[in-house]
Amino acid sequence: MPSLAHQSIDQLGGPHSVLTRQKRDHVELDRLIQEVDSSHGHVRQENLTRLCRLVFPHAFAEESVLWPAIRRWVPDGEQLTLEIEQEHQEINELFTELEKTGPDSDRHRELWQRIVTLLREDVRDEEDRLLPMLQETVPPKTLVQLGWAWEAVRRTAPTRPHPVVARRPPGNVAAAAPLTGWTAPATASIACIAGRRAPSAGRAGR
Repeated sequence: MPSLAHQSIDQLGGPHSVLTRQKRDHVELDRLIQEVDSSHGHVRQENLTRLCRLVFPHAFAEESVLWPAIRRWVPDGEQLTLEIEQEHQEINELFTELEKTGPDSDRHRELWQRIVTLLREDVRDEEDRLLPMLQETVPPKTLVQLGWAWEAVRRTAPTRPHPVVARRPPGNVAAAAPLTGWTAPATASIACIAGRRAPSAGRAGR
């Protein structure tokens, strides 16, 4: 299965597929990284805030919706998602430290470069390896169901780094509830989608 970067919206399962939503955020992430790189002072800080409002809800939606599905349906999904969760944790910790430094300081730029490296590695891992493996395992209908659940979580997720929040449900949802207003019924519907046995992609097309 080719990288998501080289697939059309139709190939990804349509505009509401979780793969399309992920790729759209990745494109916006690249644009925001470039804006931060080219700015200084309070403008740089504003651009970083905008980037955080993309990065942290996106990661939270992955951890709440996508990774449970991958652990259930993709061979070696447990180890694959663990690696990315570790990257997410490091990104959280780096952003927490970044918030304490001046936007034009050497330390700020050092931390930022490490964050950018991790973010781009994360995108490559997902688009080139992890998400194509999910795509091979489940039919487009399931990708759309996951997409709607992903979007629901993303809209109510934390928008700032919270290193103490658990990386896996239900712990991440419970820990973030005071920050997000997240509710148990929504959590239950996501668990239902991710825990359901996936029909084979081959059978779905018949």
